[in-house]
Amino acid sequence: MPITRRKTLALACAPWATLQPIAARAQTPTSRIVASFSILADMAQELAPAGVQVTALVGPNADAHVYEPSPADGRRLAQADLVVINGLGFEGWIERMIKVSGYRGRVAIATQGIKPRQGGHHGTDPHAWQDLAMARRYAVNISAAFAQRWPEQREAIAAREADYIARIDRLDRQVREQLAAVPREKRRVITSHDAFGYFGAAYGVDFMAPQGWATHSEPSAAAVARLIRQIRNQGVRAVFIENISDPRLIERLASEAGVRIGGTLYSDALSAPDGPAGTYLRLMEHNARSIVTALQA
Repeated sequence: MPITRRKTLALACAPWATLQPIAARAQTPTSRIVASFSILADMAQELAPAGVQVTALVGPNADAHVYEPSPADGRRLAQADLVVINGLGFEGWIERMIKVSGYRGRVAIATQGIKPRQGGHHGTDPHAWQDLAMARRYAVNISAAFAQRWPEQREAIAAREADYIARIDRLDRQVREQLAAVPREKRRVITSHDAFGYFGAAYGVDFMAPQGWATHSEPSAAAVARLIRQIRNQGVRAVFIENISDPRLIERLASEAGVRIGGTLYSDALSAPDGPAGTYLRLMEHNARSIVTALQA
């Protein structure tokens, strides 16, 4: 579901008035889970019991920070059997949208129990999925919500959870092994916005970005100049475009600092299904491999 990116304060003009409550839910042949964005939808799909349809409000390659709701999204919410969100303030629009849509069911918060990163004037960092160890907690929380909603499928849900967590743990070990091959002092990366703090803390990579944890405001000239100085002075070797961000800022940083762009990282959204980050685990695998390749070049 492509979403057009807006430069500033897109939510301020979101068409809330068009999202009418639905008083009576039509009979549907399948149960429905609605996740707030594509990464959560993929996790939910991995864990959902048989016969349950999973959709995302904010789809692949789309920026949840500047999401604008549509009447169709409101109807999907109203007809959902369960809604899954990230929490930690990531979806600043979700509470109002749920209220206006008329949805009265449970809202499962995937980050429940996670101690979030804090960062000065940025507040709480919501991008906890960027640490695979945190993704284990996502899986546990989502599975618990599913088991409560569909208790007759509790055993099947538990089996899917165990399998998914085993794959998460296996990839976590792989990422650590890959990054161990790069000297710690060389692990410095520039990205568009500060979405990789959990990845950096977990795997020993220093990420720097001209934008904070959201993408709906332009970075200051001072922030851009500061990053250019850091790239030159600290020998930063990896500068990356993000799939949800306008590439021109990173292209300018790379040009003015005299470094090459190492590729594309996936921060807040999956790629298209046939792309390099069509699932959450493929996203994490791609990002780690891209970072290591760029740092070793």
